[in-house]
Amino acid sequence: MKKKIALLMACAMTATALAGCGGGSGTADTTAAAGGGETTAAAGGSGSGDAAAGSLALTMCWWGNQVRNERTQAALDKYSELNPGVTIEGQFSEWSDYWNKLATSAAGQAIPDIVQMDYMYLDQYAKSGLLVDLQPYIDSGALDVSEISENTLASGSVDGGVYAIAAGINSPALLYNKTLLDANGITVKDNMTMDEFFALSKEIYEKTGVKTDISYGTVNSWSEYFMRSYDIVPFGDKCMNGDETSWIPFFAMYTKGLNEGWMLSPDVFAEIAIGSVEQCPMVYSSTPETQSWCALSNSNQMTAMQNAAPEGMEVGISTWPAPDPVKSGYLKSSQFFSVGAHTKNVDEAVKVLDYLINSSDANNILLGERGIPAPADIAAEVAPQLSEIDQQVTAFINDVVTPNCSPINPPQPDGASEVYDLLNRTVEKVCYGQLDETAAAAEFFAEANKIMATK
Repeated sequence: MKKKIALLMACAMTATALAGCGGGSGTADTTAAAGGGETTAAAGGSGSGDAAAGSLALTMCWWGNQVRNERTQAALDKYSELNPGVTIEGQFSEWSDYWNKLATSAAGQAIPDIVQMDYMYLDQYAKSGLLVDLQPYIDSGALDVSEISENTLASGSVDGGVYAIAAGINSPALLYNKTLLDANGITVKDNMTMDEFFALSKEIYEKTGVKTDISYGTVNSWSEYFMRSYDIVPFGDKCMNGDETSWIPFFAMYTKGLNEGWMLSPDVFAEIAIGSVEQCPMVYSSTPETQSWCALSNSNQMTAMQNAAPEGMEVGISTWPAPDPVKSGYLKSSQFFSVGAHTKNVDEAVKVLDYLINSSDANNILLGERGIPAPADIAAEVAPQLSEIDQQVTAFINDVVTPNCSPINPPQPDGASEVYDLLNRTVEKVCYGQLDETAAAAEFFAEANKIMATK
């Protein structure tokens, strides 16, 4: 177990090259697996009894933007108002810091009571015994999932247990500077092929001088999306699928963009926090040489991107480009909510999770910032209250993505974070001219297989 946690820490530290916790008082039938032993949690144990005495304190951690931070903390404060004696400390970070902090808390047996979890890390954290199996609470009715679809619920399952509940439904989304493009008579079509995207990027550069940001430093989701067009799920059983030529088209897009001049130089990213909405080149940079007309983002980040945009910029939304847009496209849980295995207040933590997922009080505050709410009844209730942007996103999910997508890939296995860190380093070598696409594909495939063989 200690070895697994050490690996998680190593993965998190390398993953952040891409891109204070703990429970309160009370008791519960939860054993911290990091201490050596399996985590068990049985519904109906104690853990929330201290609330009446005014002594129950919980923690919740998440990554995100300022909009998410404000809304989430407001929802947690509302929970405390509705449950006198319970306080919830919110701990939020940028994506680039979040996984380091969570891995450190895992090593210290102090994972927060409620954890925002990502699909990429779910398998690793669940199998390392760092998350509570929520199935007993679902069975008892303490955690209501009756309005969540089977496919959505299954996305949070690992080895027969349910370790995470979808915080929202979203999809990859190409966010773009609609104001700039409209002023130059340029339109963006949905479900672009890569050739169409390349042509569009070149046209925008020639007309405006503004370049294109093809995901740099955060290639995890983008690379997997791209490879789906070639029927390749990157990870096999202790190996990489495909062969040493499979990744040539992926690296070739970077050499093409740089050679033709329409892609941002990697030097731009040395001056910003990679993965930050507020420092995304589309909204942060002010000169054509450092600015992008688009961002490979997610649908639930459109509100935050619009809020971060300079005055007068309207943000548009479309699908990510792909060699085969229908094969590549998918719907996913935007993030998950999980209960940390080190909590001493498991019943109350599950109660908070149920509140965040199913409560009108919470969702009237959160307003779908993490994506369309997973429970159908809450999604319907919240929809009329959404901003114009969020209603646009909902229409995008329902009308554009849903009819033109394929099932999401399985959760990524142990070793995926290290492979993606390797991929980011390889992309960097390509962008700085140290490798061409053929050499990069061969080197990446060989080294990634070495990583996976040890898992």
